[in-house]
Amino acid sequence: MIQRVFVIICLLPLNQADLPLVINTWHFKNAARVAWSTLQKGGSLLDAVERGCAQCELEQCDGSVGFGGSPDEHGETTLDAMIMNGDTMEVGAVGDLRRVKNAVGVARAVMEYTEHTLLVGESATIFAQNMGFMSEDLSTNKSIAIFSKWLQQDCQPNYRKNVSPNPSQSCGPYKPKAKSWGPKHPKGNFDPSSHDTIGMVVIGKNGQVAAATSTNGATHKIPGRVGDSPVAGAGAYADSTAGGAAATGDGDIMMRFLPSFLAVDLMRNGTQPTTACEIAISRIKKYYPKFFGAVICANTTGGYGAACNKLPGFSQFHFMVVNPPTNQSQLHTVDCF
Repeated sequence: MIQRVFVIICLLPLNQADLPLVINTWHFKNAARVAWSTLQKGGSLLDAVERGCAQCELEQCDGSVGFGGSPDEHGETTLDAMIMNGDTMEVGAVGDLRRVKNAVGVARAVMEYTEHTLLVGESATIFAQNMGFMSEDLSTNKSIAIFSKWLQQDCQPNYRKNVSPNPSQSCGPYKPKAKSWGPKHPKGNFDPSSHDTIGMVVIGKNGQVAAATSTNGATHKIPGRVGDSPVAGAGAYADSTAGGAAATGDGDIMMRFLPSFLAVDLMRNGTQPTTACEIAISRIKKYYPKFFGAVICANTTGGYGAACNKLPGFSQFHFMVVNPPTNQSQLHTVDCF
C-alpha cells in the first residue's frame, strides 16, 4: 500500500511580519518611538508621521528642526515642513513659516483644509493662525548667540555669489556683479552636524504609505529661502503602490534632482530600497560630487535601506527603524560611498 502525504503550506504575504514600519533620518529615536506608539494605539499613518516629526520640533532635534535654530541673515528662525498621503497622493506643505512652532501640523492643515499644496512666508503664518495655531517667537538665546557671532565674523559663511561687495569679506548690502567671486559649485556651507532635517516614512500593515518632513533650514540662509524639505519628490515622497523615501542634506542641491521621487519610482519597478537610495545619490554625485546628503527608502513589503554621499567627516549615515520584529526604535548605520 502506498501512502501519500500531502503537505499544505500556508504562506503569508512576503514580509507581512515586517509591517508596519517606521523609518526616519538620523538618530532621532524619540521621533520614531512616538510614531510607532501612535500606530500601536490605533492612529492613522498620517497621525504617525505628523506626531513623529512634531516630536522633533518640540525637542529641537540637533538644533536643525523646530524653533530656536538656523537663524537667517536677519537672525530669524523660519520653518519648512511637508506631509504626504501615499493613498490619495495629497500633499500639504509650508515654507519659510514664521512664528509658528508646529510646522508639520500646519502642513497637514494645508492638506486637509485647502485645495493647495504649498503655502509660504507671512501668508502661511496668517493661515496657521486662522487655523488655530499659536503665534510665538521662534528665537532662543542660542539662536541669537549664533546670529551675533556670525555678524562679528563679517557674515561668514553666507550664500551670496556674483555680488559686490565681496561676500567672502563683507556683510553687504549687496548688488549684482557680473564677475563671479567663487567656483561654479557651492562653497560647502552645509555642515552635517547642523543640517539634520527629519524625514520620516511610515508603511502600514497593508502596505499603505505616508511621509513627512520638518526642518528650520540652512543656518545663515538668505531670508525667503525655502529648501527641499517641503517639496514633494525632493524632501520626501509617498506612493502606496510602491513605497516611500525621504532626503536630508544640502537641500538647494538635492531639490534639483527630486531624489525621493526617483527612489520611489525605482522601487515601483522592482528595485530594492537600498539600491534605489544609492541610485538617487549617484545621480546627484554625477553633477555635484561634493554635495552633502542622504536618502532613506522603504517599500510596501517592509524592506528598507539608505545611502549617503561620502565626504571628509561624513563617512556614515545613521537612521532609525521600528517594525514588529524589534518593537522599539533601533539605530541603523550605512557606510557612505
